[in-house]
Amino acid sequence: MHVNIAVLLTAGMSRDPTLSHVITGEDKGSLSARVTAVTSLGEQVFVLRRDGDSKQLEVYDAASCTLQRRITVRGLDNYKYYDVYGLAACGHYKCLYLSVSSYYSTHTCENIHRVELTGSNADTNWSVKGGQQGLSVNKAHNVVTASMNANKLLEFTTHGSLVREICLPDWVSRPWHAVQLSTGDYVVSQDMLPGVISIGEDGQVRHRYRQAPGVIQMKNPGSLAVTENDDILVADQGNNRILSMNSSLSCLQELVLPVDGGIQGHWHLCLDETRGRLYVDERGNCRRVLVFNVDRFLNHLNQQRLY
Repeated sequence: MHVNIAVLLTAGMSRDPTLSHVITGEDKGSLSARVTAVTSLGEQVFVLRRDGDSKQLEVYDAASCTLQRRITVRGLDNYKYYDVYGLAACGHYKCLYLSVSSYYSTHTCENIHRVELTGSNADTNWSVKGGQQGLSVNKAHNVVTASMNANKLLEFTTHGSLVREICLPDWVSRPWHAVQLSTGDYVVSQDMLPGVISIGEDGQVRHRYRQAPGVIQMKNPGSLAVTENDDILVADQGNNRILSMNSSLSCLQELVLPVDGGIQGHWHLCLDETRGRLYVDERGNCRRVLVFNVDRFLNHLNQQRLY
């Protein structure tokens, strides 16, 4: 295990992200219309809201961020009260995955749903125990979930067969999201210190974030996004900020986002590197998806790697 001391840098004005679109939905003032997840695939952006009894995904055009259609997620009809903690898109199988937890009286139901995007929008699901949270799709085109209460990562085939379990160290607490790097290792966010670690498929810790003196401690880091060069974006939820980390978790930069009052209650990040865009959902009072152009920031990260 490597020992790293993280240093916090602030992005300069010339490379700051710019706000290009705001996706508010049709009922932005309603408490029931809060955003629960966002992801993108190809020419489309998918936004899931809790909108009364509606169980629909909003589908937006990726270029203009205008609403195109809605997809009814039929399997969600079985839940009385539910939350979606993960939403991931798979271009290989042309489907979406949702991690859903439903709490009703003393009954708890935890499932991963697979929604076809080829026209039928067929929904299949399988049960997952242990408080699953964020979802991602790995290099083998399998879906990976962080099991918060079981303290492990679970990898499933696209039809729900368990491929492997990666047990996390005892000192890791409440893992929230795991995304695979090009090396095959996973970067994992967790509620408690050290906040972010990287771990191999063998369960061995490769790196762990070490807080530098004078740097604000991460608070409830959640959703992660990874670039093709293994730079990592972290939704530092408790501090209402987004951080960038290198793959060794030794250097941090805070993204300066042009949002009045800052971002509030962000749970999910989605990076579309082809378009140079970052999608950030807000579960706070705004209940919207913010779309940032991050081309200049990504270019800055690439330039840093050259020196």
